[in-house]
Amino acid sequence: MSKLMRPSFDAELIERHGGEGPRYTSYPTAVQFSDRFRAGDLYSAIAESNRLPIPPDLSLYVHVPFCSSPCFYCGCNRVITRSKTAGDEFLATLKKEIDLLGPRFDSDRLVRQLHLGGGTPTFLSVDQIEHLLNLLKAHFVFADDAEIGLEVDPRTVAPIGIKRLHEIGFNRISIGVQDLDPDVQKAVNRIHDTATVGATIGAARAVGFDSISVDLIYGLPLQTTAGFAATVETMVQLQPDRVSLFNYAHLPHLFKGQQRIKTEQLPTPATKLAIFRNALNRLLDSGYEFIGMDHFALPGDSMVKARTDGSLVRNFQGYSTHGGLDLVSFGPSAISQIGDSFAQNQRLLKDWTAAINEGHAATARGLTRTTDDRLRAEVIERIMCTGQLVYRDMERFFQLRFRSYFAEELARLEPLADDGLIEWTGEGFRVTPAGMMFLRAIAKAFDAYIKPQGQQQGRFSRIV
Repeated sequence: MSKLMRPSFDAELIERHGGEGPRYTSYPTAVQFSDRFRAGDLYSAIAESNRLPIPPDLSLYVHVPFCSSPCFYCGCNRVITRSKTAGDEFLATLKKEIDLLGPRFDSDRLVRQLHLGGGTPTFLSVDQIEHLLNLLKAHFVFADDAEIGLEVDPRTVAPIGIKRLHEIGFNRISIGVQDLDPDVQKAVNRIHDTATVGATIGAARAVGFDSISVDLIYGLPLQTTAGFAATVETMVQLQPDRVSLFNYAHLPHLFKGQQRIKTEQLPTPATKLAIFRNALNRLLDSGYEFIGMDHFALPGDSMVKARTDGSLVRNFQGYSTHGGLDLVSFGPSAISQIGDSFAQNQRLLKDWTAAINEGHAATARGLTRTTDDRLRAEVIERIMCTGQLVYRDMERFFQLRFRSYFAEELARLEPLADDGLIEWTGEGFRVTPAGMMFLRAIAKAFDAYIKPQGQQQGRFSRIV
């Protein structure tokens, strides 16, 4: 297997092109969802998908919204509680939601993926997680080789729990580390020691999880270049299969919990860039391949194979090795994608619960893509997942002249080409090593919903 392109770091390019932009886990992005899209539209999308000559197989997602304590940096939809009954009450409502939606899908549509996110899925006990899995299996048939994964807070599950999770069917695990520096942990209210993280990764490896990934965040309060370098070095020694290196987006006007972070404790832009540069280079030097954006993986991982052979895709969980699936999501704020329709559940736990108890899907908003949306979604995904675009591929499928249809968009790319982020080919363009960190900026040129510069300030995270 050939090595993937190694990105290069250039502070001047980051200054020019590293501003805000969508992460493109969907196109159009969730910002464009409308409350005119409701439960009936979701039902229609499912029925239409079933009527296809060969309906796509399924990916399932369950949003477990609970955390026992707040991490101040978090922008996820979560409910802070120490209630002993919250988990059982959630599972009772979840059963109703699965009973409501599950029978609407043809029974021969296999589940290829399942992911539990949050919140903190391991807020639930292993017995409750097993019950959740059984609720899904009551209505959906899982492929023998299905990827079954969940996010884990190392503070909430012991090594024996990791073993049990594997025994009940989980084969992929994502561990939230963020930073191992005690001062940083205290500043963001997420305290766990290195031994706990090491024991979690070790237990997952010992019982045979197919993939172990960790999440790190740079740009948190009190972070220093030396401190975060030590965290990265520990990860290099522990050798998880995948590492996600997320850029902290400080958006206290959108996320109330972030108001508890002291702005004066955040690293300066220069320090933050140095932290990122050092982490990037250390991961690459230690053998990790750069997948795109903030994802790294060891050469033998399935994500590297998918990136190499062109089968990598983007969805609401980020990069994925399974394309062409309908995504069916459960829980508050969870987003489904059925064909060209997106449907997002009620965000608040009480509103989601009320809708399900009334006997209908908890859909609060969504949209159905137009032909133009589908075209742009395909263009953006190819940029994000393959780093190149061949115009004739789009022309054959959508019956158009690419250079004419996207004349304005291609003109927007000229400054990026002048700066060496892309290079034109006879049949399209490809991203250069210098452009690998700017995939979102390149893709953004094709986003029809991006308003003039400045009008959406503070809506999206920085690209770098």
